[in-house]
Amino acid sequence: MTETGIESRTDVGAAAFVEIHQLYGRQSHLIDEGHAAEWAATFTAEGEFHSPSYPAPVVGTTALTEFAHGFFTNASVAGEAHRHVLTNIVVGRIADDELEVRAYLQIVATRIGGDSRLVRFTTVTDRVVREDGCWRIARRTVRRDDQNRPA
Repeated sequence: MTETGIESRTDVGAAAFVEIHQLYGRQSHLIDEGHAAEWAATFTAEGEFHSPSYPAPVVGTTALTEFAHGFFTNASVAGEAHRHVLTNIVVGRIADDELEVRAYLQIVATRIGGDSRLVRFTTVTDRVVREDGCWRIARRTVRRDDQNRPA
């Protein structure tokens, strides 16, 4: 670990960075637009989503699809559009077909015909693997900025 708190990893190169950036952009649009199955497909079949905002980890394609569907439905019922905004993406290589990705994630809610508000500000740490020529998330860990940092 460096003094900045970001572990030094082997450079991934521009092509892999662009592919990861596109993955994260596509993933944000998919969940925000209600494409639950497509969002879940950005994870591996056994993909994991761990967040203190939810009571238990979400694991596997079926559960991830249900989770994404619920996220979109809850926003719609509330009369809101929710947007995932990922910034400050840092990509490090763990192995040839395995990366660690860290990013800041803001979730912004906009009441239809109304104002926007910040729902959460979080830090995402993902283990991303290459499967069948595509990068997919094997494990996502979310840390909320409004909760205590781990010791």
